[in-house]
Amino acid sequence: MPFDDLDARAYALPPAEAERLLSPTLLLYLDAVRANLRRMLEYTGSPARWRPHVKTTKTPALFDELLAAGLRHFKCATLREARCLLETARAAGIPRIDVLLAYPLVEPALSALGGLARAFPAAHLSVLCEDPAAAERTPAGVDVFVDVDPGMNRTGVPLAERAAVRAVVSAAGARFRGLHHYEGHLHGDPEERRARCFAGYAELLELVHELGRLGAPPVRELVTSGTPAFRSALAFPGFRELGSIVHRVSPGTVVLHDARSAEENPDLELVPAALVFARVVSRTRADRVTCDAGSKSIAAEAGDPCAVVLGWPGLVAERPSEEHLPLRVASGRAPERGEVLLLVPRHVCPTVNLAEEALLVEGGRVREVVPVSARAHDVWARP
Repeated sequence: MPFDDLDARAYALPPAEAERLLSPTLLLYLDAVRANLRRMLEYTGSPARWRPHVKTTKTPALFDELLAAGLRHFKCATLREARCLLETARAAGIPRIDVLLAYPLVEPALSALGGLARAFPAAHLSVLCEDPAAAERTPAGVDVFVDVDPGMNRTGVPLAERAAVRAVVSAAGARFRGLHHYEGHLHGDPEERRARCFAGYAELLELVHELGRLGAPPVRELVTSGTPAFRSALAFPGFRELGSIVHRVSPGTVVLHDARSAEENPDLELVPAALVFARVVSRTRADRVTCDAGSKSIAAEAGDPCAVVLGWPGLVAERPSEEHLPLRVASGRAPERGEVLLLVPRHVCPTVNLAEEALLVEGGRVREVVPVSARAHDVWARP
């Protein structure tokens, strides 16, 4: 299992604070966040090469850490994430950030994005688009990235449909910013994944060159790659020979790290920075206990096991229900009723989204409780 070699004592809370902390609670470890940011900047070589997706972090306290690390280009999925990030940057005295809303908005959300552009005029906002009519309706102050689909079959114009891509580029006109290519469907063996990534990137560059030959508005930026593929993108030789075109990778999970990322990318030198503090609430059998972190506090959509129990290699998480997480005792002793467990999520992004508040931990001590302000979605479109 991932993280068997981690020292759980490094994540332990002071006893006096652990005793009065209700469970389940999301814990965010700032020292680990900063370590991951340093490592990511070593991988990318520069903050300018990374456009982190803030769907993972969702918290102004963590947005502050991204900004302090020198990051100025971001990706988000919701209007609430965008607004929270823009507000945080302005409060930090850094209003000139660049935010790509990486989701194909329709009305009234598209007009609401225009409202954000008016409210934060110093920022640079862009949106994904796959339809010429939507590109024409994109509000003033918002640029367009054409979403090209490399085979994930979720959103975007299929990469091979060049005429359809050209139509969206033409409709965007002077506000055409670049191409968004998310190869999130590529998993499995790392070497095989890299070969498939490279083949997709080569096809993407063919599209870029074709657009140039046909006199289309210039491609200014290429955005690729979430967590599974970003190191492949950074290693692709063609992305180093783009001239005036900027290439950026956009992983977000890497800031907090999780068990699935550790499984898929065993060479990533990152550490978990978001854990769920839980307690054993039931122990009715010698080989089974249950803790209080069910699917309402730790995400379960990415499959089983939904979490790794830090410091307990013999405990295996089984299928959770809403408020219960059964754990099979595969080896070693079973924890006692009331004993604290620290859970590393299999998928950290939706786990953070489940929490209204989180506990910041720094230097082994509790610093403060902070709101997870960018979680969930707005109800009404704001003017």
